[in-house]
Amino acid sequence: MPNSAILISVITFIYGLALVFYIGCWIFKKELPGKLGTWTLIAAAAGNAAGFVLRWIESHQMGYGYVPLSNIYESLIFFALCVAGIYLFVEFKYKVRTIGVFASLFSFLAVAYASLPSVESNIEPLIPALQSNWLIAHVITCFIGYAAFAIACGISLLYLIKSAENNPASGVTDRIPDLDSLDDLTHQMITFGFLFLSIGIITGAIWANQAWGRYWGWDPKETWSLITWLIYATLLHARLMRGWTGKRIAILCCIGFAAVLFTYFGVNLLPGLHSYQ
Repeated sequence: MPNSAILISVITFIYGLALVFYIGCWIFKKELPGKLGTWTLIAAAAGNAAGFVLRWIESHQMGYGYVPLSNIYESLIFFALCVAGIYLFVEFKYKVRTIGVFASLFSFLAVAYASLPSVESNIEPLIPALQSNWLIAHVITCFIGYAAFAIACGISLLYLIKSAENNPASGVTDRIPDLDSLDDLTHQMITFGFLFLSIGIITGAIWANQAWGRYWGWDPKETWSLITWLIYATLLHARLMRGWTGKRIAILCCIGFAAVLFTYFGVNLLPGLHSYQ
């Protein structure tokens, strides 16, 4: 097992500890667990980034020399890092820690899944189709978009939880920001994610033409990427042109993230050129 994989296995527990602290901050309404959660998540993200860079270095030492974004293991590590990084920016800008419960949960689940014995963590040479800078641009932009959608989903879940509370001041929802702030932050995250997903689809089409001689082939991953893009495009259109806000947007956001997860994981069960192994 590469040293980077050992480091990532350790980082799994640090993400889990951050999750515990954020839950404690939310349920017990204390600032200390929240501060510990923030610093623990920073440590986890730093270790995550170090593991990513170490794997990159190890690939060079083995003579392969590629950015580690080529398989399910490497993509999960990068996804966890993106989620943690985007969330920490949101926390420091808006001073909202309850979102950290979902951000740390998503990052924890990603690295925990990557650390399973069934997920191959060995460093292997790239097949010719993956030896392209367009692949790097495509994967990075797509996963930044996916991470933003993950944060938006977490915010939407908080919105649905708070809106379902009859007396917010008497329950755990008093730690959740007001509904208007959540709705606005959801919109910002979706807009940010939609921009990067759009760039990811465009760079993916250019890469596909370089690798396979066509821009679009209705491969399962391509089809579901388009479906995901259309869901979020519909959401943004409904908000900007129809004035949709609140629960309808929150529910659509959760549906969109479900489509993201199927695009990422579900299509691996289908035959296609994009299946992550």
